[in-house]
Amino acid sequence: MNVTPRFGPDHRVLVSGGAGFVPSHLVDSLIGRGCTVVVVDNFVTGSKENVAHLVDNPRFTLVEADVTEGLPVHHPALAERFDAVLHMASPASPTDFAVLPIEILRVGSLGTLHLLDRALADNARFLMASTSEAYGDPLVHPQPESYWGNVNPIGIRSVYDESKRFSEAATMAYQRHRGLDAAIVRIFNTYGPRMRPDDGRAIPTFISQALRGEPLTVHGTGTQTRSICYVDDLVRGILALLDSGETGPVNCGTEHELTMRELAELIVSLTGSTSEVKFVTRTADDPEKRRPDLTLARELLGYAPQVAPEDGLRRTIEYFRTRLA
Repeated sequence: MNVTPRFGPDHRVLVSGGAGFVPSHLVDSLIGRGCTVVVVDNFVTGSKENVAHLVDNPRFTLVEADVTEGLPVHHPALAERFDAVLHMASPASPTDFAVLPIEILRVGSLGTLHLLDRALADNARFLMASTSEAYGDPLVHPQPESYWGNVNPIGIRSVYDESKRFSEAATMAYQRHRGLDAAIVRIFNTYGPRMRPDDGRAIPTFISQALRGEPLTVHGTGTQTRSICYVDDLVRGILALLDSGETGPVNCGTEHELTMRELAELIVSLTGSTSEVKFVTRTADDPEKRRPDLTLARELLGYAPQVAPEDGLRRTIEYFRTRLA
């Protein structure tokens, strides 16, 4: 990375959804820098287990609350000023889209506005966790930040796609019209330890099925692609954007693009499973291709993913192996 760390000892950072998969890894890195971190989470999809190792750390505070209702400012940890606010809260898997649609819409709208107001009041750096879903089922490949997307606004995935697009619009409005120091990161498919086995996304589903000796259920013909990023690489990119003065949006992920069939077969091989691949009906609005154009991340942040898919998948498999034992 070519960005000088901006946040460290003596800095206070608020992380919404900080007990979730990706945010909990971010919290670890921020505390490793010496930051004081306050996590706000309502545990709709996050887990206290993801941050249990931090409970006795004096630089960590966990507040159980719903950011869509506003921050409970009576809590002493939330009464003091923050130097940075990271809005990471949102259910994010296709399974969540079907069962938590209202919660997703609320956290992407009301939750975003509450946290933008807090960042503005504190004169804090604000980072919005957006998504490659902002591009929908893209007609441009790979996807640069300049691409406006191809999103079905009333489809089953729209609650997530459009809530993130609203969050981006709100962030830019506060940046342009109220002078907020803000940034947007568009996160591409990420995997690693602390994912939920029942997450509904391909990698935890395939790994869980392979370890149980069950058929790996690939949607459609398995020709659709995703570019998979190990969580450590994503965290490095997000922190570089946080440290920078850039606004973005900036894509963050890797260019390791695999078809879903290739991914399933690779996981079968790495687990040593005897499972077969089974093709099932493809879900609505499932994107055909997904790969970030990382030119901007490289030029602005010096971002370069380091973890090869085989290495990251092995680490993730070992995590799931202990969980499913």
